[in-house]
Amino acid sequence: MDKRHFLGAALAAGSLPALAGPPPKAPIGPALLTISGEIRRSNRGALDPVRDQMMFKQKLSFPRAFALDFAMVAALPARTIRPTLEYDGKPHALRGPLLADVLALAGAQPPDAAKVVLRAVDGYAAAIPMAQVRMWKMIVATHLDGQPMALGGLGPLWAVYDADRVPEMAARPVKERFGACPWALYHIEVQA
Repeated sequence: MDKRHFLGAALAAGSLPALAGPPPKAPIGPALLTISGEIRRSNRGALDPVRDQMMFKQKLSFPRAFALDFAMVAALPARTIRPTLEYDGKPHALRGPLLADVLALAGAQPPDAAKVVLRAVDGYAAAIPMAQVRMWKMIVATHLDGQPMALGGLGPLWAVYDADRVPEMAARPVKERFGACPWALYHIEVQA
């Protein structure tokens, strides 16, 4: 190999990591949401039966995942929705990023036919086609009526959509609109 080819190859090889993008950022605060399954980026390893007690008891398993703290979720562009909630029958302002944008942090770009399984801390899980997530413009709500949502209430994260703006759901009684919306969301599994 002559000098010119050697220098060109060295420069090209040195630029490959830069083209791949920065390594995934690890959470600074406690991880509130873990994304596993069909993801291209990870910032944590396999499920640890000691550290990940709740996930272990709910029989989850993964070789790698992407963990997010509150700041990572809240840093994404947010939108506000105003659905009527079943708890008091009144409209409330919920704010947070699109669920699809949260998945994109983990490099997940599931096709419409793929399912995402949304899991709450109490073990409740909803499997939703990605087409529905996109069509309903589901968000990962971080705030309710301008206040961060607390654990023990509906938060700190809630996968939710504006059921009042989805005609087939708005036609249902309010108590039947949110079965696909686990509050106290803590895990998302992206299935192929």
